[in-house]
Amino acid sequence: MAKRSAGMLLFRRNDGLEVLIAHPGGPLWARKDEGAWSIPKGLYADDEEPLAAARREFAEEVGLAVPDGNVVELGEIKQPSGKLVTAFAVESDLDITDSVSNTFEMEWPRGSGNTRSYPEVDKVEWFDVEAARDKLLKGQRPFLDRLIEQL
Repeated sequence: MAKRSAGMLLFRRNDGLEVLIAHPGGPLWARKDEGAWSIPKGLYADDEEPLAAARREFAEEVGLAVPDGNVVELGEIKQPSGKLVTAFAVESDLDITDSVSNTFEMEWPRGSGNTRSYPEVDKVEWFDVEAARDKLLKGQRPFLDRLIEQL
């Protein structure tokens, strides 16, 4: 059975449409930028509703609650890895100044026996849609098209 993730894509309208995306933390992603960013998202169990999981994961990765607002369903996309990602969007001009991600532990360097703690997300930023398209993982880019279609 495929793993399932749910995520929340915040958007705002300034001089055009902007979206809030996250750069993964840890040493494996430290030097990667284009094609490495993600919608704040995470795995959920079969007995959890995707929207509830998307809100939970956003709060864990961004350190801030999803603002109130109308939820736009962006559907589900199968990623190149086989994982199924369901995404939602909410319009908000969220102030991300106080954003702080949860952490995870991993052995680094691999095989060294040294375990370190890293933020799950090392930064979140607002990008216009075209810049976000370059930054996002390839498998998540269709969510931008779906958002534009629904606005």
